[in-house]
Amino acid sequence: MMEKVVVLNQTHSRHPLLWLIIVFQFSLLFFSAFSAEITARKILKDKSKKSPKVCLEKTDEKVIINNGLVEVTIEKSTGHLLGIKYKGIDNVLETENDNDNRGYWDIVWDHEMYDKLATRHVIIITQSDELVELSFTRVWNKTKDHGISAPVSVDKRYIVRRGVPGVYMYGIFKRRKYFPHTYIHQLRIVFKLKEDKFHFMALSDTQQRIMPRREDREHSHCQVLAYPEAVLLTNPINPKLKGEVDDKYQYSIESKDNKLHGWIADHDAVGFWIITPSDEFRTGGPHKQDLTSHVGPTALSMFVSNHYTGKDIAEFYKERVAWKKAFGPVLIYLNSATFDHAHRYRKSLWKDAKKRLSKEIKSWPYSFAASKDYPHADHRGEISGQLLVRDKYLHKQLMKAKSAFVGLAAPGRAGSWQTEGKGYQFWTQTDKAGRFSIKNVRRGKYNLYAWVHGFIGNYKLDRNVSVHTGYKKNLGTLIYDPPRSGPTLWEIGIPDRTAAEFFIPDPNPTFVNSILNHDDEKFRQYGLWDRYSDTYPHHDLVFKVGASNYSRDWFFAHVPRRTGNDTKATTWKIKFKLQEVNKSGKYTLQMALAAANFAEVQVRINKPDGSPHFTTNRIGYDNAVARHGIHGLYRLYSINVPGKRLRVGNNTIFLTQTRCKDEFMAVMYDYIRLEGPAV
Repeated sequence: MMEKVVVLNQTHSRHPLLWLIIVFQFSLLFFSAFSAEITARKILKDKSKKSPKVCLEKTDEKVIINNGLVEVTIEKSTGHLLGIKYKGIDNVLETENDNDNRGYWDIVWDHEMYDKLATRHVIIITQSDELVELSFTRVWNKTKDHGISAPVSVDKRYIVRRGVPGVYMYGIFKRRKYFPHTYIHQLRIVFKLKEDKFHFMALSDTQQRIMPRREDREHSHCQVLAYPEAVLLTNPINPKLKGEVDDKYQYSIESKDNKLHGWIADHDAVGFWIITPSDEFRTGGPHKQDLTSHVGPTALSMFVSNHYTGKDIAEFYKERVAWKKAFGPVLIYLNSATFDHAHRYRKSLWKDAKKRLSKEIKSWPYSFAASKDYPHADHRGEISGQLLVRDKYLHKQLMKAKSAFVGLAAPGRAGSWQTEGKGYQFWTQTDKAGRFSIKNVRRGKYNLYAWVHGFIGNYKLDRNVSVHTGYKKNLGTLIYDPPRSGPTLWEIGIPDRTAAEFFIPDPNPTFVNSILNHDDEKFRQYGLWDRYSDTYPHHDLVFKVGASNYSRDWFFAHVPRRTGNDTKATTWKIKFKLQEVNKSGKYTLQMALAAANFAEVQVRINKPDGSPHFTTNRIGYDNAVARHGIHGLYRLYSINVPGKRLRVGNNTIFLTQTRCKDEFMAVMYDYIRLEGPAV
């Protein structure tokens, strides 16, 4: 009995211990949870310290938005950006400039009339701890504004977000049907940065350099070359730049690649960047070239211009047709790094800016912009499909249109997207199988366009594509039949819409820009047009099919010849042999042009004189040669050549560029092919 009692006592004695253990464990869990909550609150508190709320302050003259990282000041009466304060720099914009010459929108309209788009009213669209969006508006009034300001109503938007060191900018432009005819030659945002700080410019991984100063372009420091934009630095402030050419057009970039560029303030290790995550609002399609940053220091966000296209873009705006378009948003992004004398911070700032660009691209379309004219992702659509090419003279089977550019743009003729400006465009490239997907398309009616590397001409789907909210459509398999009349007898070049594969000479050693030393940008060196006369001092270019090499023997631009102080028309010859000729057959000369500027190409076959067999007449305004472009607008001519014009044995095609008033009246060939009769 005693033994049993003892056992019972031992059993009862264990229960308080278990209870204590359980209580202890629960206490640990409680204190752990409490500690975690305290830690979380501390993290949130620390995070809130790192990212203060966005504050808005208004005075009689200014509106100031501050998020603890940047302080953005806007002039209340005009909507001009007066300043951005960042990392101890009171203003990254040039304070020596007037208020309307720091950060501003501008427009060039009609006969070179200029308007900085000063607004009249300011409205707070959104104000919260997370974001402030302001609207600065001006409604065009015929009585007050006719002949004084561009006939377009303007809504300029500024957005500052919590935790983002920068400001988003976009604009909504509107024309009513009764507004007067006008040409819009240029529309952009301009930033004039502090001259004593920002000296290093970066456009890409390879295009980065210390830039000349604004004073270096004054007459006492430079020699003006063939046109005012291009100067030879003879006495620059930085002696290392002596003997170099500076020209803002040397820094042009195609829209599809023009997503990030800017400046670095070396002694402050601060970067100022323009980030453009989408080019849906730009004009002229993915290959339209435009300005970026240049001496000033100046940074540009270009939306509309006739650079590399000519007035064909401007003409799209002249009609009395009502339209509205939102340009942007773009992000003006600022970053900083630790200064070091080895300039490693430059690489760090550029790398961080690229990282930010990637983040902005992934966030597009933005969910925070408030304008109804900027639809968010849930109000957009998507199309997909596959593009194949059918050319029986190259391959019996359908070919996959790999790396083709496929896009949606306003309805028009095939290729019209090159000069379209009032609508939006959405482009992508196909994969190896020719498949494509175009996402985040705004609501509207479009045509589907494409062009395929290695094939001439433009593709257009034979029906409209109407996109609406939530629209997802697979268009299935599409087939492109490129222009073709018969088998290839010979060809010169590559159908890629540029003259890049042809002979691009080394620049005159007297006229060099060191930022362009790598081969990919060699064509942007100054004065290459003049090297034609050096390369062919006594006679014009002669290309012998089967013997000549187009990368060595075909000059990249068909320009006039320099003879002393004059220029004269030039005639290029293509010599070829035919083993047989079908005198009653139809031959075709496919002549694709990559650029044209006030030029005329006359084609003669087997006779150098007399009336031409074909002429383009006067074409082009793109000025791609002077602006260091390797292409402007694409044109294709399918020229009928009767068999009776050809001979068995030796033949010659004469290409005469007849216009020679100055050295910039020129064409660039993309590709030339002679086709035999259909079989």
